[in-house]
Amino acid sequence: MIPAQEALSRLREGNRRFVASNSGPAGRPSAGQQPFAIVLGCSDSRVPAELVFGQGFGDLFVIRVAGNIVAPSQVGSVEFAAERFGTRLAVVLGHTQCGAIAATLEELRHPQSDQSPNLRSIVDRIRPSIEPLLSTPVAKDPVALAERATRANIQTSVNHLRHGSALLERRIERDGLVIVGAEYHVDTGTVDFLDD
Repeated sequence: MIPAQEALSRLREGNRRFVASNSGPAGRPSAGQQPFAIVLGCSDSRVPAELVFGQGFGDLFVIRVAGNIVAPSQVGSVEFAAERFGTRLAVVLGHTQCGAIAATLEELRHPQSDQSPNLRSIVDRIRPSIEPLLSTPVAKDPVALAERATRANIQTSVNHLRHGSALLERRIERDGLVIVGAEYHVDTGTVDFLDD
């Protein structure tokens, strides 16, 4: 782990290189944005949506939160992009090797009373989608369980966006907004779009 001041220096130097490069200021849209897709993804540093999907400035409206959970602020962010920019595609992007999924599975097996309430709020949003898996045969296989849990969590977030906001429901019915789930494979870079 690097010290905080070294990390800050890296960010400053990285920004200087960015500004000096040809893709710096000239490549940035300054008059506004018109994203063609909304991506609600995980905060995991290995899953930067713009890079994963090969997009640039202004192309994606990206919301990142641990475990790609859907809480009121994430719903509001999706609503904002759908309303303000007329964006007609929203993707919930989960990924393999997700730490939030692993933490939730660990909490379900070995509950901790001293967990931060903020971290617990993430686990509590993931728990309902994966807890039922623990009473199925897949629970005996840790790898298969993690895979199923990841996809179950993605689908729960998709369903929450589809059915947890009157504004998004209207956009789906009236304007053709599509909300889909996707899973990024950390080891291959491949994204699988999930069918209902």
